[in-house]
Amino acid sequence: MFKNQPAGLYVLSLANTGERFGYYTMLAIFLLFLQAKFGFDSTVSGQIYAGFLALVYFMPLVGGWVADKWSFSKCVVTGIAVMFIGYLVMAIPTDIRSTSSLVILCAALALIAIGTGLFKGNLQVMVGDLYNTPRYSGQRDAAFSLFYMAINIGSMFAPMAATAMCNMALESQGFSYVASLPAACNAFLDGNTTAEALATIAAEGGMTFSNAAEFASQYITTLTTGYSYAFAVACGSLIISFLIYFIGRKTFAHIITDKKSDAAKTAQTAGPELTPAQTKQRVVALLLVFAVVIFFWMVFHQNGATLTEFAKSCTSPEAGGWTRIGFNVWALLSIAVGVYALFNLFQSKGTTSRVVSVVILAAVAGALWYFYGATENPLTGIQPQQYQQFNPFYVVALTPVSLAIFGWLAKKKKEPSAPRKIGYGMLMAAVAYAVMMIGSFAIVGTSATVSPNWLISTYLLLTFAELLLSPMGISFVSKVAPPKLKGSMMGGWFAATAIGNYLVSIPMLLWGKINVWVLWAILIGICLVSALFIFSIMKKLEAATADSPTPEAEANALETVEDDAI
Repeated sequence: MFKNQPAGLYVLSLANTGERFGYYTMLAIFLLFLQAKFGFDSTVSGQIYAGFLALVYFMPLVGGWVADKWSFSKCVVTGIAVMFIGYLVMAIPTDIRSTSSLVILCAALALIAIGTGLFKGNLQVMVGDLYNTPRYSGQRDAAFSLFYMAINIGSMFAPMAATAMCNMALESQGFSYVASLPAACNAFLDGNTTAEALATIAAEGGMTFSNAAEFASQYITTLTTGYSYAFAVACGSLIISFLIYFIGRKTFAHIITDKKSDAAKTAQTAGPELTPAQTKQRVVALLLVFAVVIFFWMVFHQNGATLTEFAKSCTSPEAGGWTRIGFNVWALLSIAVGVYALFNLFQSKGTTSRVVSVVILAAVAGALWYFYGATENPLTGIQPQQYQQFNPFYVVALTPVSLAIFGWLAKKKKEPSAPRKIGYGMLMAAVAYAVMMIGSFAIVGTSATVSPNWLISTYLLLTFAELLLSPMGISFVSKVAPPKLKGSMMGGWFAATAIGNYLVSIPMLLWGKINVWVLWAILIGICLVSALFIFSIMKKLEAATADSPTPEAEANALETVEDDAI
């Protein structure tokens, strides 16, 4: 899967890895930060969380329009700078439970959203432009899978970084993390609970106090300061991202265009223009796919919303057996390395390469045995955000599996088209929430705890759905978008994602008001209806994208990958 890929792919992917590490470090704790610092309940914090995600994924539509008129590369660099300022503002500790702090936070979130809008979609357009030549065109889908994998390498380490910063701040003051304690501290400061009740919860973490009001205020301040440290980590990751982009600029210099001075070069890169009818067909096809994408992201991004609430309120903070090493990101990384070594062992034709793979597999086995023995049994004090490392881990580990399966199908000329993969992704998401529903039958309201394995299994199934939908969807947009509307159409993908992310707030509005299993049943229904819709329009989608006069499509016509969808 790494063969016949341009060097620019790796530079752009690593630049995105740094930016995504910072973003997901912030996002892993964002809901918890809102609830701790401002005392918001699940309804209010869920609305803010969803609104922020919606803005983050809507702004690439504006960023794509700007890039179509200006320059993709300049937008990317500007976006890094704007995001850096936003994270820097969030990294400065402010007063808890104050209106001024909330105003400052909103300003920082706006900067992050604007910067992301300039950076995210336009960087992906640049990745797509690397494959506008016959030499690389057949590797486009594999390239976006590798690009997506790089994103998730950064995401995988983000919860660990956020947790480490949180623990560092708490331990410096002699505190420890208890999931229900921030809410209890805010409830006491609001006069809604007693000092005795607060003391009982604090005792779960081995903490005592003589002055309840002072303890509550100090605990929240310390915890949110730790979250601010995590936002500072995001600043550092953006510096690294910029350095990678700047130093590796030569590897993708041939696709950089300036809309004002390089019109000829732009025309050469874009290829022949489409007719108005062809442009309309392609835009309509993309809009239909976007309609389904809305509901996928609504259910998928529950990882930072209802699934985080479930981890905090309904999941045991203890894990035993082999499950416990899953909360060690280095153990997860070892497993991912082992997967790649195993694939190389069977795919490599050279003896030396195979020997190296065997050595790596032996080292991985030793590392896992060490992590198993060195981790306390049971592992206690698991924090809600730590569950968010499972999804990116699964993406990294399963990417070669998905590429191998689709590569095998491609050789037999049976690989599903991108729209079909999206439909299958919606069905898989329904299966994921069916697992959550089964695991939640014993929960009445939100007053019970279940095994961490229910969430871990759900994240695995959601990752299968994500691999079927997200990288394939991005690749589909890159191929089908009319040349003069590349930025806008990639922005349209993110606008659809934005709407879906805002709809994330709907299940959060229902949290605590209905039984948890009913909530998952609603999400299952949404997934099934969306899958039915996309399968019902499949012929129209494939027919609309069949005729393409661009050099890219002419080259792809010689390939076996995605022929039916081009």
